[in-house]
Amino acid sequence: MITYLIAIPLIAHGLANLAGVFAPWTKSRQGFIDASWAFSQGVTLISPIGRAFSLVWLLSSIGLIAGGLGLIFQLAWGVPLAIAGCILSLIAILPWWKAVPPGARIAVILDLVLIVVLLSPLSDQLIPDTAAALLDAIG
Repeated sequence: MITYLIAIPLIAHGLANLAGVFAPWTKSRQGFIDASWAFSQGVTLISPIGRAFSLVWLLSSIGLIAGGLGLIFQLAWGVPLAIAGCILSLIAILPWWKAVPPGARIAVILDLVLIVVLLSPLSDQLIPDTAAALLDAIG
């Protein structure tokens, strides 16, 4: 049961991150605006740097969705891929804090909570033995 409580938000978050992939490339901004607190005024969502960040959003989407599916199917790579997806999501959101829709700001909290849970002993219940091996490898 705990696996689904972690995996379903991961997959949903990954699907939501696809808005960050498409926003710089389409006329519909999906709630995004052209502002960044980390870059100069010339750097907008549709600038080359903004469009490059859409690749970070894409990688985070892939990591979150695949990590969630890996957890559901009890695959050893599910936990590290989910953690990588959360980290990439943070990397994609934070420089564009002023530009992202309010839901993306809430996603920062979700990313942090998921990282803590996936690195905690609770992750042993998600995929027995492999989560413990991951913690031993990084710690």
